[in-house]
Amino acid sequence: MITLVTGGARSGKSSFAESLLADKEDVVYMATSRIFDKEMEERIKLHRDSRPAIWRTFEGNYNLKEAIGEEKHYLLDCLTVLTSNIMFDITKDVEYIDYELQKRVEDKVLEEIKDLIQAVRAKDYNLVMVTNEVGYSVVPEHHISRVFRDIQGRINQRVAALSDEVYLVCCGIPVKIK
Repeated sequence: MITLVTGGARSGKSSFAESLLADKEDVVYMATSRIFDKEMEERIKLHRDSRPAIWRTFEGNYNLKEAIGEEKHYLLDCLTVLTSNIMFDITKDVEYIDYELQKRVEDKVLEEIKDLIQAVRAKDYNLVMVTNEVGYSVVPEHHISRVFRDIQGRINQRVAALSDEVYLVCCGIPVKIK
């Protein structure tokens, strides 16, 4: 089963995603965040402390399929941070991200996710992915922010199409939309 959980910032999407696997011990938490500063270090600590210690953690943005082991349940949190990290890695030295470069970023993110989904499906395991709904706000002022929003929106659409179930979380309330 492939499940996508989306919602706005602080909507409760990560908590809901974790609740889907709360009664499982054989879970791999796939963390995509990188520690860049004290704030991110604290955020990561809060996430670590909130989930069961028995869950194995895989940290990374590339070769996600390498996280697949004997455990039957996987939680990727989150697709939005994965996208931003890959986007930064590919575009960090440019000021203008043209459509060709946008496509390169999007293709790389989708390659990672498709490989992960394929590995999970091959073993008949479960994968829950968390992402942010980035299109509900004002149009970003800066080019790079608009590019990120557009790439993430397209990725969310494509990953939702690959998923068996999709939930939207708003104000802590999950709504099944697929």
